[in-house]
Amino acid sequence: MSTPAPTALGRLRRTPFWVQIVAGLVLGVVLGFIARQNDVSWLTTTLDTIGKTFIQLLKLAVPPLVFTAIVVSVANLRHVANAARLAVRTLLWFGITSLIAVGIGLAIGLLTDPGTGTHLSTSGLKAPQDSGSWVDFLTGIIPTNIADAFLKVNVLQIVFLGVVAGAAILKVGAKAEPILKLSESLLELVQTALWWVIRLAPLGTLGLIGKSVALYGWNLLRPMATFTADIYVGCALVLFVVYSLLLRFVGGLNPVRFYQGAWPAIQLAFVSRSSVGTLPVTRRVTERLGVPGEYASFAVPFGATTKMDGCAAIYPAIASIFVAQVYGIHLGIGDYLLIAFVSVIGSAATAGLTGAIVMLTLTLSTLGLPLEGVGLLLAIDPILDMMRTATNVAGQVVVPLLVSAREKTLDLAAYNTPKELYDEDPAATLVAA
Repeated sequence: MSTPAPTALGRLRRTPFWVQIVAGLVLGVVLGFIARQNDVSWLTTTLDTIGKTFIQLLKLAVPPLVFTAIVVSVANLRHVANAARLAVRTLLWFGITSLIAVGIGLAIGLLTDPGTGTHLSTSGLKAPQDSGSWVDFLTGIIPTNIADAFLKVNVLQIVFLGVVAGAAILKVGAKAEPILKLSESLLELVQTALWWVIRLAPLGTLGLIGKSVALYGWNLLRPMATFTADIYVGCALVLFVVYSLLLRFVGGLNPVRFYQGAWPAIQLAFVSRSSVGTLPVTRRVTERLGVPGEYASFAVPFGATTKMDGCAAIYPAIASIFVAQVYGIHLGIGDYLLIAFVSVIGSAATAGLTGAIVMLTLTLSTLGLPLEGVGLLLAIDPILDMMRTATNVAGQVVVPLLVSAREKTLDLAAYNTPKELYDEDPAATLVAA
């Protein structure tokens, strides 16, 4: 009896996820170039609509995803041996890698002088309406209205509520078990639905990249070519060099296996520009690389909302130097140390959503630099944010791997034989037991 020929959909499902993403990226570049060169407005509008719809679908899941993921991760710490030590080591490595990243950003900025000779006009620029300050950051953690935290998608406040709820479940114990089961069910429900959206990532890639090429092109980037190159080079150094060295010499792991296993999450982050939107894939690849599920359920959600080497370290470091040079303001050693401090302590202000404007305004206001300088960078922010977010997500996978490797809990067999992202039912591994 002959086997029926696979359908087009079946062949597509068997195509590796990274191949689908690359295909969408290439096609998007081609269509965007056609739209720009021939001034095809309907094609530009279509690409823009496809990209916006994909991002809107990702953002739709952010409030319930973040809240339930944090609640479950904190509550499930009771199943993790030496949970306090793991949490401290995770946060410590978050800080160490952020310091390395901001150091690289400062070095690149000082070597290349990205704001010198740009001849950009600063007249008419206005400071962002929503700017970051330490008072706003600290007071903004605690919501004045629980509903507003979810309706306005204030991720930092949702994280706070999740931590409090998870800690309360731990304290109450058995009586709170039904609430925990409900949270786990909701988390699985949200992540399963989000997986359907993630399967549309190749189409979203086509729209987002195509729109960027059609609207921006090279003309917009040319005045800030050095700055753009600095961001991409800095992120690439952290993504491919720093993380590789840490995996090899701190974790004793083969970096090639890491990139094989984590690449789907890195790709999706590049396209979606959202660490939180990439969370289900990040969690899945982290566990598939051998990190215990109980620990991954804690480390990955917290990383998705606070671990931002691209957005909160490299970018504000180079951007601060850029803005200072454009306005002719001298920065001293104390200012550079202040940038490093803000990058490590204030990274949670980025909150895992697209863009790093809040973090940049927080850094500029701390240094006393003109907030109007943010306006110089807004136009090319989507192009920069792709590489920044890819770096963020890679770091969110690297740290749990390092901690697990040093704690001798990493499944080396799983790490050395990474599987394709869709080898099994995604719902089966979404919630840790």
